[in-house]
Amino acid sequence: ASRAYEDTALPIGYNQTISQPYIVAVMTDLVVRGNPQKVLEIGTGSGYQAAILAPLVPKIYTVERIKPLAVQARQRFRQLGLRNIRASYSDGTEGLPDFAPYDAIITTAATEAIPEALMEQLSPKGGRLIIPVGGRDRQTLTVVTRNGDSYEQEGLDPVIFVPLLTGQT
Repeated sequence: ASRAYEDTALPIGYNQTISQPYIVAVMTDLVVRGNPQKVLEIGTGSGYQAAILAPLVPKIYTVERIKPLAVQARQRFRQLGLRNIRASYSDGTEGLPDFAPYDAIITTAATEAIPEALMEQLSPKGGRLIIPVGGRDRQTLTVVTRNGDSYEQEGLDPVIFVPLLTGQT
């Protein structure tokens, strides 16, 4: 509680962090542009980002690769009455193809190369992927927009996120 008002990433266990509040706001703004109806979040963590999106987006799918975090987030969503969030325990690098396409995909972990599976799951009608791209020491918050079969990539701000890992734990 003593760090509740800090604008910094905070540990949530399992070598993971909850994103800096300022970055949560920036990423939320990027997601809700264009009034998305269906969003996929990669990296549920504590569930905070999905909970922030819940009143703004009709349907949210979120995936977490660390089982205890996925279970805890699911319980939080239930306790908060957030019925428009569907939380899954799975490898986020694969996205969630069963419910694609998505109007927006938000990734709360960094990758050196954007996973092809995520780009393919974007709606071809302006779907947007918000993702930190780069190595451990230097990352850029990036927006990829899909129109038909073409993708436009725009680098925004420098950021630091935990790495996007494959597999489940």
